Amino acid sequence: MLAGLQARGATTVIEPAATRDHTERMLRHFGAEVFSEPVADRPGAVAVTVTGQPELVGSDIVVPGDPSSAAFLVVAALITEGSDVTLQNVGLNPQRTGLFETLREMGADLVIENERDEAGEPVGDLRVRSSKLKGVTVPAVRAPSMIDEYPILAVAAACATGETRMEGLAELRVKESDRLAAIASGLTVCGILPEIDGDTLCVQGVAGAVPGGGVVSVHMDHRIAMSFLILGLSAEHAIGIDDESAIATSYPNFLDHLTELGVKLKKTDLPLVGGVA
Repeated sequence: MLAGLQARGATTVIEPAATRDHTERMLRHFGAEVFSEPVADRPGAVAVTVTGQPELVGSDIVVPGDPSSAAFLVVAALITEGSDVTLQNVGLNPQRTGLFETLREMGADLVIENERDEAGEPVGDLRVRSSKLKGVTVPAVRAPSMIDEYPILAVAAACATGETRMEGLAELRVKESDRLAAIASGLTVCGILPEIDGDTLCVQGVAGAVPGGGVVSVHMDHRIAMSFLILGLSAEHAIGIDDESAIATSYPNFLDHLTELGVKLKKTDLPLVGGVA
């Protein structure tokens, strides 16, 4: 698409499935002509067309908070009794908010406040209060809007009542690690019973009574590391991870922010989460 800006005429990119549209929104904000439409003979496919050599106009840009990073603090608040946390300036692009939709279906007290548009992107503040969650089925069609959030959703599922079934997770096998296997292994170490059936993950929730007491191998994957530290907030015994260094990949201030929110991190040879103040 960026190359198409320099070409004469229109350039069209065919996506086999709709992807995040941050680039399209940003280009429109600068004045480019960009439009998307379904491909008639390819179900689910999208054609994105950009008209070349436009007159672009510079603008101040406010970068919203990453919803994938906010997800960890959202779930932390939901599973910790007495919590009431507001996360400001979170990006709410519809192709990124599948987790928030799912958590609401699970019974989450999650309210969007101060909704607005900044640089073509929807933004808002998330107020999250501790909630009793219940298991749900998450359809495969929702996976593109929350593919990076399944590790932390599995944590919410472990703390919920009943079974949560997450479908269409084949892409998790080719992330920073085989996240599908890493999630299942980590849950097992923590005393939760997961089941993998093809590209579906099922988690039997224990209604907040997570045994814990294990050390999770994170396979150098930042999302696995952060997710299982959050699970420690609801565990009877502290949960450790074997490597915290990967967290800096996407959220270098994560441990500091947990501490500011009242989480007690016990440092030995491993970062451990034992509870909240």
